[in-house]
Amino acid sequence: MPKYELDRIFQALADETRRSMVERLVRGPASVSDLARPLEMSLPAVMQHLQVLEACGLVRSGKSGRVRTCHIQPEGLRAAQEWIAAQRTSWERGLDRLGDYLAEEPQAPDQGLEKRSTS
Repeated sequence: MPKYELDRIFQALADETRRSMVERLVRGPASVSDLARPLEMSLPAVMQHLQVLEACGLVRSGKSGRVRTCHIQPEGLRAAQEWIAAQRTSWERGLDRLGDYLAEEPQAPDQGLEKRSTS
């Protein structure tokens, strides 16, 4: 996935309202009204948040009659999860190396140094 698409996903998820919408949609499809119900904002404001989520590929919606139903797009979440997992793996490797280094038996300050003769 191109970096700019991943940037858009994380930018969308940076907002608490959009994260709550994603959390709700992970449990299953929901109408815009259902998504708006627990939020203290107007329906047009909810629609703006949904547009951001749709633009980055986290959510898709379809209209049937007068009801717009939203669905989660797992590919977008998967892309973010894969990036996070790669970063985690990198950090864990570094921390493992640090742990190994710290677990090594410490050497005395003069150990390993050649004794110099004084003339």
